[in-house]
Amino acid sequence: MAGIKLPPADEAAELQQQPRTPATGDLISDDDRSVAADSWSIKSEYGSTLDDEQRHADATEALAAANLRPSSEYSSDKDSDKEGDEDENGVASMLGLQSYWDATYSDELANFREHGHAESNFAESQPVNRFGPEVMDTVVSWTRSLCIDISRRRMLNHGDGDKVEHSELGHDLSSWSVLDLGTGNGLLLQELAKLGFSDLTGIDYSEGAIDLARGLADRDGFTNITFLVDDVLETKLERQFQLVMDKGTLDAIGLHPDGPIKRLMYWDSIAKLVAPGGLLVITSCNSTKDELVREVESFNQRAVGASVIHEPDSLTDQEAVTSPPQFQYLDHVRSYPTFMFGGVVGSRVATVAFLRN
Repeated sequence: MAGIKLPPADEAAELQQQPRTPATGDLISDDDRSVAADSWSIKSEYGSTLDDEQRHADATEALAAANLRPSSEYSSDKDSDKEGDEDENGVASMLGLQSYWDATYSDELANFREHGHAESNFAESQPVNRFGPEVMDTVVSWTRSLCIDISRRRMLNHGDGDKVEHSELGHDLSSWSVLDLGTGNGLLLQELAKLGFSDLTGIDYSEGAIDLARGLADRDGFTNITFLVDDVLETKLERQFQLVMDKGTLDAIGLHPDGPIKRLMYWDSIAKLVAPGGLLVITSCNSTKDELVREVESFNQRAVGASVIHEPDSLTDQEAVTSPPQFQYLDHVRSYPTFMFGGVVGSRVATVAFLRN
């Protein structure tokens, strides 16, 4: 599940960058939509571990607490006055399903096995690499600089940089453990490896994506990257990472017919995967920087509320109010091309970093 980029709409729609949520009625399974039976549970090789009815009940309650609408309250295809809306919503729903990505990566894997050693620009021409090489270059170089700055500050604060030239402080990135969510073809991890990161792991719920990522990494000599079939919403990983990268995975999750619920599940998993003091870097073409910040703030509030409910004796109301948020906004990429519409400046891509407290 690499980057997602929906077909271009008019400029007003691009400026708003609203997630294109496909129409649904009540919460439904993909079976009811005549799509692959295993898509609803988004099973990995480990299988689904959550009971659907309990998941729906918990998530519906969380949606209300987070002031998010359940999927049944979004407009229906039948209510649309625009002829093209049904087609666009159809694309959106497919991009949110595992069956779509399994089929896509099956084709890409067959293509790689046939032409992978040919002198063709296969890696850059893949249709699943939606953001393009320019965004990829920006994300990896910006993230590297951010990690170096953080490492430098921490070394200076702990007095570890006294015997090191200031210009070299923090440049050793080998100690940063990195997780790429929805790694797809794995090219993001290859680019990070070129910049000095060495503890690299990529996960994707599509087995075809992992096979493709492994094949490309072996072909290009990146044998130190670990690729695993794993679903971020029901992850089986038992370790935490100092740097977690998401380039389009949250976008794809939001495009599932039950996207609002699955986005809540996403943040619950992320809180377990990012190590204290670690970074979460999200790149999205469906959400603006401000929208991502608001979503994180909503999760922080929900997490505090959950702590009060589950540990009433160990967490006073005053402690709940004054405790630091689980994630806080750190920085965002400011170099993406922008455009103006209606007197407002916007960008088609947002990359935002959050610090795990």
